[in-house]
Amino acid sequence: MTGDFSVVDPQEIEQQRFPESGLHHRKLTEALGCTEMRVNTVSLGPGESTTPHAHERQEEVYVALDGGFVGIDGSTYEVARGGVVRIGPEPSRSIRNETDDAVQTWILFGAPPVGTVGDFGEYTVPESDP
Repeated sequence: MTGDFSVVDPQEIEQQRFPESGLHHRKLTEALGCTEMRVNTVSLGPGESTTPHAHERQEEVYVALDGGFVGIDGSTYEVARGGVVRIGPEPSRSIRNETDDAVQTWILFGAPPVGTVGDFGEYTVPESDP
């Protein structure tokens, strides 16, 4: 890593577990040297989904490397392989793997980098699922 750019192999970053769901993810923010956004990856096995959450001050962009589904405020949208989703701070959101046999990997970008790397940008977990 240098001050102007960095190259990271996500497979070299140790996996951690999301506090609510226990799903594995990789935090890339520090490895990349990001100062203006948060970057994570998550791989979902068949039938898995992230815990619905929202942010008060952070928008997110999700890149579906293998395709998948995103739930936003109670509606579900199919996202093609390589598809990109932008979600403003307030809507509740979750990503889902609705396949029976494939792992789906997403790259998640959040900005501005409010909160800490550890708290994923001051997220909240709404009482109802998207």
